Parts: sequence; structure tokens; C-alpha cells
Amino acid sequence: MNSDRLSRRNFFRNTSLIAAGTIVGALNQKALPVDIDKLERAVKKGRINQAVSRWCLGKLSLDELCIASKKIGLKGIDLLKPNDLETLKKHGMVCSMIETHTLDRGINNKKFHERCLPKIRQAIEAAAEYNFPNVITFSGNRFGMPDDVGIENAVTALKEVVGLAEKKKVTICIEYLNSKVNHRDYMFDNMAWGVEVCKKVGSERVKLLYDIYHAQVMEGDIINTIRTYKDYIGHYHTAGVPGRNEIDETQELYYPAIMRAISDTDFAGYVAHEFTPIRDPLESLAQAVRICDV
Repeated sequence: MNSDRLSRRNFFRNTSLIAAGTIVGALNQKALPVDIDKLERAVKKGRINQAVSRWCLGKLSLDELCIASKKIGLKGIDLLKPNDLETLKKHGMVCSMIETHTLDRGINNKKFHERCLPKIRQAIEAAAEYNFPNVITFSGNRFGMPDDVGIENAVTALKEVVGLAEKKKVTICIEYLNSKVNHRDYMFDNMAWGVEVCKKVGSERVKLLYDIYHAQVMEGDIINTIRTYKDYIGHYHTAGVPGRNEIDETQELYYPAIMRAISDTDFAGYVAHEFTPIRDPLESLAQAVRICDV
């Protein structure tokens, strides 16, 4: 995906998730030739709870995405606003990650706490109302700030909302993003930063969203990282490297082995596909689900 025009940094700046999804879809996807009614179930084993990020399939309405996802065998949809949750409930789907604040102005900077924390609280309340598991948060960009200061500021912010998360049994997930290709200057671009934040907060309701694509761009060593830091990871994202496209044989990550490593940690959360398809989106999604069904 073009990191200047279509990054998730710009995506989360938009006030409307649906509008942003439509823009992304229009620029990245062809018309959808696959008849949803003809989709077949791709999940056979089901050891991995699979989901898909909403913005990646922007040509589908949320209702259509729910129907298609259920037919393929997905259990959840990622990155929705609180006012989208009723639609998922209607279709018997889970919102596996609820949106909150922008990713460049995040919890690592005290001057942004006033805008971030109310959105995190609102998302936690919405998640609890529908019995959905996770809400997202972002470190934010460095803007010249040292990483250790960002850690302390993030811990301060999370301690303001973790009590509510514990009470409501909702997990706050901080997302790991790369600062090399897609999100220049983003602070949580290495596993050590996120793990340190989790340790300092000291709650089972603060975890990491380990985005495998972003982690491969920055540090690699994916399977060893999963095994080492399994207790700190609450959610996963997938995409191919390089390019952030399909997770097939055209790219450098071997997802069957990665999924087996995740499954071997007894992970009970969600793995959400977050790639931008360059072929038919639903066929690519079904293929990704088959690849990860280990």
C-alpha cells in the first residue's frame, strides 16, 4: 500500500471509518466478481480464531462483510467504531478490535492524553456492552521524544483507564507498527518498548497487538518473538512482506509455521488479516484463511 496516501496513519485521522474504508477500497480493489452466496467455508481445523480488518475490504458494506466472513469461517471483524457494533451482533460476529484514537498522536505524549483517554473509555464501555474483547491504542509518534519518556507517559495514561478495563473485562491492546516504511516516527516500533510498557502497567488487561507484517519489517525473528513474549500478546495482525499484500507464496513470511507457533502458545484471542489485496479481495481472504487454518 502507498505509505504516503493510504497508510493507516491517514486512515485513523479520518472521522468516518466507513468513508475511509470506501476510499481505500476504491483505490486498491477492483469490483468484486465473487458471488458471496457461492463462497465456501475455508476453516476446517479452527485452532486459530481468525478475523479480518474492516478497512481492507472497503468495497463491501459492513453487512456484506459480515455475511462473507461468516461463510468463509471467520469469527470476527477488526477496527470498527462503537456505533458499528450492533451490526456485528445482528450477524453473530465479534468485533475483535474496537477503534479509539489516531495512531500518530497517542498515549506516549501527555499533551494528547486529554483526547485519547475519553476515546479509550468510550470504546471499553462499548466493548463491555456487547461482550467484545479488545480495544486498540497507539503509542503515537516520537516528535523528538526519547523512548523512555514515551514509556513513562504511556504507563501514566494506561493506568488512568486500566481500572475500567479490568472492571469491564476488556483488554487494551497497544499496536506495534513499523517506522521504516509505513509510519515514520512511530514510537512503538520494537518489541522491547511495548513489553516494558506492559510490565510497568502490570495488568492482564493491557497487552500488545503484535502486527506480524510491521514486526517483520522492523525486527524479523517472528516465531522466536511469539514464543518469548506470548504472555504479553493479546492480538495479531497478518499481511505479506514485502508490500503488505496477500500472505501467499509470493512473499517472505511462511504463515503456516507462524500460525502453528501461535497455536502452540495456547493463544485464545484473534488473528486478524490486515493485508491490502491486489487480486480478488474475497478470494484472497479465503486463501489467507486456508493458509492460517493449521
